[in-house]
Amino acid sequence: MAKLRPAKCHRSISKRPLTRKSKYKKKSFVRGIPGSKIQIYDMGAKNKKFPIRVSLYAKEGVIVRHNALEASRITANKFLSAKVGKENYHLKIKAYPHHIMREHAIAAGAGADRYSSGMQKAYGKPVGVAARVKKGAEIAYVEVSENNISFAKECLRKIGHKMPCKTIIEVQKLEN
Repeated sequence: MAKLRPAKCHRSISKRPLTRKSKYKKKSFVRGIPGSKIQIYDMGAKNKKFPIRVSLYAKEGVIVRHNALEASRITANKFLSAKVGKENYHLKIKAYPHHIMREHAIAAGAGADRYSSGMQKAYGKPVGVAARVKKGAEIAYVEVSENNISFAKECLRKIGHKMPCKTIIEVQKLEN
């Protein structure tokens, strides 16, 4: 198996997402979509009400791969559960990976002309899924009590480092 291409290969947003998968064979245009690494989007105390919401927003439109979302989720959950406890926060990842990334593998080396068709069939094979994040869209948020705002900001700063775009953190009070 070839190694994973860098994120810069899939970073820009195309005109429309490639998402057509169906249980009916003739309506499904994409075959063999790999599963997403991220499975859990809500963590912490999901049903508890918190007065403060700290959100992470994207400063530019970009495609975020599923493995970047999973890495940020693991980091944030581990940090928050260690610092404030599992029942003192609610973390939600809002970016959902629905866009199918494709790669057209071109073989190089001896005998490559036998099994590489060049640009003749350049549709590409599905290699993963990604979330299409628009400029100003909310990527994730953390709801906490007032004495844990600094931990929530630090958590979202760590998530922002794993995103392929510049991010901004905003704090707002919720009406209960």
